[in-house]
Amino acid sequence: MASGYPGRDLRGSFGFGTGSSLYASYQQVADGGGGGGMLKRSVSELERQQQQMQQALLLRSVKQRTNRSPVQEVSLSSSSTSGFYFRNPYPQAEASFVESERKSTSMRNQLQELERRLLLDDEDDAVSVTAGSAATTSEWSDVMDQLLSPPPAAPVSTHNAPSPSPSTSSSASSSASCSPSLSTSRQLLLDTATAIADGNFETAASNLAVLKRAANVRGDPDQRLTAMMLSALLNRTGSPSSAAAAAAHPFAELCSLEHQTATQMMYDISPCFKLGLMAANLAILDATRDQPKIHVVDFDIGQGGQYAALIHAVAERSRQIPSLLPPSLKITAVSDPTLSFASPAATNNLKLIGDKIAKLSSRLGLNVRFGVVHKRTSELDAAALGCEQGEALAVNFSFVLSKIADESVSPANPRDELLRRVKSLGPKVVTVVEQEVNFNTAPFPARFTDACSYYGSLLDSLDALAGRDSADRARVEACLGRKVANAVAREGPDRLERPEVFGKWRARMGMAGLKPVEFGPAVVEPVRSRFGSFRSVPGFTFKEEAGGLGFGWMGRVLTVASAWR
Repeated sequence: MASGYPGRDLRGSFGFGTGSSLYASYQQVADGGGGGGMLKRSVSELERQQQQMQQALLLRSVKQRTNRSPVQEVSLSSSSTSGFYFRNPYPQAEASFVESERKSTSMRNQLQELERRLLLDDEDDAVSVTAGSAATTSEWSDVMDQLLSPPPAAPVSTHNAPSPSPSTSSSASSSASCSPSLSTSRQLLLDTATAIADGNFETAASNLAVLKRAANVRGDPDQRLTAMMLSALLNRTGSPSSAAAAAAHPFAELCSLEHQTATQMMYDISPCFKLGLMAANLAILDATRDQPKIHVVDFDIGQGGQYAALIHAVAERSRQIPSLLPPSLKITAVSDPTLSFASPAATNNLKLIGDKIAKLSSRLGLNVRFGVVHKRTSELDAAALGCEQGEALAVNFSFVLSKIADESVSPANPRDELLRRVKSLGPKVVTVVEQEVNFNTAPFPARFTDACSYYGSLLDSLDALAGRDSADRARVEACLGRKVANAVAREGPDRLERPEVFGKWRARMGMAGLKPVEFGPAVVEPVRSRFGSFRSVPGFTFKEEAGGLGFGWMGRVLTVASAWR
């Protein structure tokens, strides 16, 4: 039979231990043992013992023990107890306590499993950094979704209930509507990333739920940054809503035609990118001036926007100096099938770009040839690239070196190998344009902090350039969201973009045998003049430093252009 107090053993709980005097007295009463049994004792003694047992029961019910033993029914003789049973006076409260404890234990177990799996995401462990290194199993994702989902609404009672006091209603309304201030959202993002890195997923989930209220992809720059970084964190923790698209391929979206198109739009909109590419083009023209034949090799031509500008610059120079015959220009796009960003979509797009370049050069009266070389980096040499006698060779690395793995990803170190092979070609100039941020070897918390700073400044600058309802801006920011998600959520070879700060690029170029080339007036002055056209939008910065040209927003350098030989 079941006891009236579920889950309790009246002899083993409430202090009735087998070695206690109270337990011995209880045994004498219940079993009739000890000195002739229960009937030989006086009524007053029996009443005293009963009072002791009742007092013990009340005391122990205040501070409950967690140990439980099988339920046993305990009854006393009717002559001594008048039918008294030890029953739970609050069965509903006890049931609620047990259910609450069960749910708490289940949640702890889920969080421990979530922590165990995410801690496998170690950048230094090449075995654990797979395409799903950032928690991609459905069970794991369900935990995060459960933590972030609001609790179900309580059923509405049909009975009349006392209305809450005004102070209670006001407090509840304030709590429900409040969201973190803009000044605290960024700090909360950093705290959440730290909590995830430390395995404190209960804190992380609580913070993420708060950040969801502050995020708005159509709001001000801080709200947009919160939405962007929140999505990246959810992608890292394996939320199905954020990671489903990237599950099949870790950077499929970064290689899509839409992403390439949106990236070109960003280059056209932002002066930080536009002027960096302009500096690279001018450095190529300056290094190859007076040369009748120019050959430019590129390893990621994108949508070809930089070369449309280069062709226009060649035509403009010919108009300014009529006595100078326009040079013949050859553009070679290298498509290495082993590189992660050499997707079929990008390869197929090269033919379309070639057609556009041919039409543009014909309209401007220039002799321009466009070709594609499908070779591995290890197979590249002058013959493979189609280099001809008398050509002035230029190699352009605009936002491409950061997408080639280095020694931290592959022992072969294809990034440095490519630079050494380029050096062996003897180019007149090697141009490099890269983002000024370290997403390469930095651990997750530091990488996330840099991402908040970098993309926060970039979003601020876009807010000064385009309206918040602009469709083009929405596409550009969606592009940025994909980039930051990959930078934050992915590890090892699954992280496509690995930019470094200019100081590291300078050291890497030097190890490959390349030396810096100072930008002359033919480069700096046109860039400075073009930068002046953005003075109506205060906040953009331009400075020459350590052999490079830096472009930024409110003192935060976002891109750096440099030249090497």
